[in-house]
Amino acid sequence: MLRKYAGKGAFLAVNLAMAFLILAPLAYCVSVSFMTEPELFSFPPAFLPQRLQLGNYLSALAFAPIFRFILNSLVVAAVCTAGQLFFGALAGYAFAMHEFPWKKALFLLMLSTMMIPGQAIILANYLTIANLHLTDSYPALILPYLTSAFCLFSMRQAFLKLPGELYESAALDGCGSTRFFLSIGLPLVKPQLGSLGVYTFLAVWNQYLWPLLVTNRTETRTVQIGIGMLQSSDGNAYGPIMAGVTLVLIPSVLVFLIGQKSLISGLTAGALKG
Repeated sequence: MLRKYAGKGAFLAVNLAMAFLILAPLAYCVSVSFMTEPELFSFPPAFLPQRLQLGNYLSALAFAPIFRFILNSLVVAAVCTAGQLFFGALAGYAFAMHEFPWKKALFLLMLSTMMIPGQAIILANYLTIANLHLTDSYPALILPYLTSAFCLFSMRQAFLKLPGELYESAALDGCGSTRFFLSIGLPLVKPQLGSLGVYTFLAVWNQYLWPLLVTNRTETRTVQIGIGMLQSSDGNAYGPIMAGVTLVLIPSVLVFLIGQKSLISGLTAGALKG
């Protein structure tokens, strides 16, 4: 009994230590965003502000249009997430439930694109966007990430887990392929859709290189690019920088918290039988 409780205590201690290591930088960032400049450079270092003040947030909003950056990132991330889930679900359903010529070859061709580093094709993508005169626009930020081979693969695996007899019995009852996909297939793979949605949204939200390449105007920049304007305005203004970072973190943290249940369900789907 003593060994059992000792094991649980050690497991809990390790989890608490890992949680502290992950959350401490975030908590300190929020704390610094409320500090005055003397508190930032005090010795010994202060970990909590003496009083809450919004001067750093007002300075950050004066230096850069942070809410515009957040809006741009929200639009781009939401459209890319919706597009990847839509096209990934359709393609995954087709590869899992239907037979057609060159099926395996096409699927392997799709998977092979996952082995190509994004940096290897970024120049070709930029030249394509530039030739279409789409730079400094939402389409430039969205089009290259509207589909994903990873999403296709994940949705194919999700549909393959569905019993084949379910599709056959539905077909015998007169249920067409489209109706089965919308009424039966999608509801059953909802956990995978939720986890992929959270993953895709956060991945697009955190993009840096591609938005830096295709946007030049302040009005079209995303949060990861725009937040750098705070540092360029005043290299030592750590308070406004942390205030801007805190504002930028809020949407992504909310998306993670809202989709946490779906994310965990998607990751554990199929782990247990019965």
